[in-house]
Amino acid sequence: MSGTTTAGNRRTAGVPRQWRGTEASDGGSNRWVVLLVLCVSLLLVAVDATVLHVAVPAVTEDLRPGGIELLWIVDVYPLVCASLLILFGTLGDRVGRRRVLLLGYGLFGAASAIAAFAPNPQILIVARALLGVGGAMIMPATLSILRQVFPDRRERALAIGIWSAVAAVGAAVGPLLGGFLVENFWWGSVFLVNLPLMIVALPVGRWLLPESTGDKNGPWDVLGALMAACGLFCVVLGVKRVGSGAGPLDAVTAAPVLVGAVLLVLFVRRQRRRTHPLVDLKLFARPAFSISVGCIVLALLALVGLELIAAQYLQLVLGLTPLETGLRLLPLTFAAMAAGLVGSRMLQWLGPRVMVVVGFALTALAVLSLTAMGLSDRPAVLAGGFIVLGFGLETTLFSAYESMLNEASSGSAGGAAAIGETSYQLGAGIGIALLGSVMNAAYKPGVSSVPGVPASASSDASQSLGAAYKVSDRLGGHAGEALRSASRAAFVHGLHVTLAVSAGLLTLGALAALRLPKAMECAADEEESTQGPAEQQGSADQQGLAEQQGLAEQQGLADQQGLAEPQGPAEQQGRAEQQGRAEQQGRDGTKVPDGTKAPARLDRATVAAES
Repeated sequence: MSGTTTAGNRRTAGVPRQWRGTEASDGGSNRWVVLLVLCVSLLLVAVDATVLHVAVPAVTEDLRPGGIELLWIVDVYPLVCASLLILFGTLGDRVGRRRVLLLGYGLFGAASAIAAFAPNPQILIVARALLGVGGAMIMPATLSILRQVFPDRRERALAIGIWSAVAAVGAAVGPLLGGFLVENFWWGSVFLVNLPLMIVALPVGRWLLPESTGDKNGPWDVLGALMAACGLFCVVLGVKRVGSGAGPLDAVTAAPVLVGAVLLVLFVRRQRRRTHPLVDLKLFARPAFSISVGCIVLALLALVGLELIAAQYLQLVLGLTPLETGLRLLPLTFAAMAAGLVGSRMLQWLGPRVMVVVGFALTALAVLSLTAMGLSDRPAVLAGGFIVLGFGLETTLFSAYESMLNEASSGSAGGAAAIGETSYQLGAGIGIALLGSVMNAAYKPGVSSVPGVPASASSDASQSLGAAYKVSDRLGGHAGEALRSASRAAFVHGLHVTLAVSAGLLTLGALAALRLPKAMECAADEEESTQGPAEQQGSADQQGLAEQQGLAEQQGLADQQGLAEPQGPAEQQGRAEQQGRAEQQGRDGTKVPDGTKAPARLDRATVAAES
């Protein structure tokens, strides 16, 4: 019965069930279902990074955490997530990306349940840390699976555009969703919302998502993974302390940064010496990869801190509520979604170099236009600036991610995705620290010598605009009103200085992007090198059929010539032996007597039929 099995069935016989229907050659509807599952995964992680911000007052009132505990409740999630991205990204390359992703789903759901019903700050901190571990499992796995499922670069560019648009939606929806849940339920509901989605995502992901691994040569570098995790944890911790107002030369801030830097240097040296490194550092020798990573860092460096400052401006200077603030920022999100959806066509039309440069230029112009923000509300100007800002930022990030991921092979997709996500997190953390420091330096002189305000009160007011408002309320009278007015003006001045610095950083990013490839290359050999096992086998089967057909045609011509020329028994026997040797050599991929190349392989169905 083996002779009745078709070649198409044979192609999928050795392929895992989850892979069937995801090949680029079959119409590929399942690939887009896989993308939907991956986008839902990313949406959960992105929402959870910001959903707690508006619930902090309710958490403070209920659990009564100390100042340090409250800081850890907010920061431990991104801190743990950023430090473990490389570890779990490379682990997915080794043991299976879908396996790591599903484990991340399970851990994320369990940690959400613990966080929702945490009875004290310590339990909530542990639950948030576990959420960070789950997020570190999920984030690089989504990109690496996407890289595997979409071998064609044009389709992959569209998929990355949708993926990045979902990330932008998640970051913006988090505060809005958190505000709605806290107002209507209790603060734990911001975590419980994850459970239904995780309950659905686990079986759906188990059934639909493809399993894939990278190069399994050599042992997984456990020591290197721990060195990278600890080094990144220390560096991000120090950066976040600077962003929260601690001095960069403070011992508690400088020591983690120093230890983290030493560990990362040792990690790099270790990877260069190993035959099978955890992270392929040769990727950074490729300009398209290293410049793309640098562009991601610069884009986040220039804008994440600015976004937080803009939120403070809308609430503290213009007096908007948190919900109104979130609604004012929605044009930025919608513009980012639009850029992600049209990014694929733009990339094919403009090429990576022009697209990243244009994205940086648009973002810089939008940032400069926001200097129109003053003491009075100008909603039309702000909406226009946010639209251009969102479109330019997403254009930059999309094309940088696409160029970076294209430079990595499918076998190292997990490590490359982890590097991209780590650069995103580092850029965000450094941006908050850098732009926050610039903002404080420009803000403090404006409140240091207000007439009628004591020096101690001025010192307290110089910490932040919120602190200045509390001091002014305590002082009351003309002195309190003078301090409030001066602090608002100083904050707007600091905002303008921060916008100028951010525009300068974006200009540097545009200059760096000039080294990116000019055109979007989609060579046939490149696409073949990124195909999955089933796709490569299908191509090989088609090639075998074509070559076998050519051999059959040649044999038919030879038979016709034999019929045309009378031959004796000895000659017929010699021709039969020669034909047998030619067929055997053709199966082995050797040269046949007439000098032509015989097929390297026969179709598996034909071999089965012959047997």
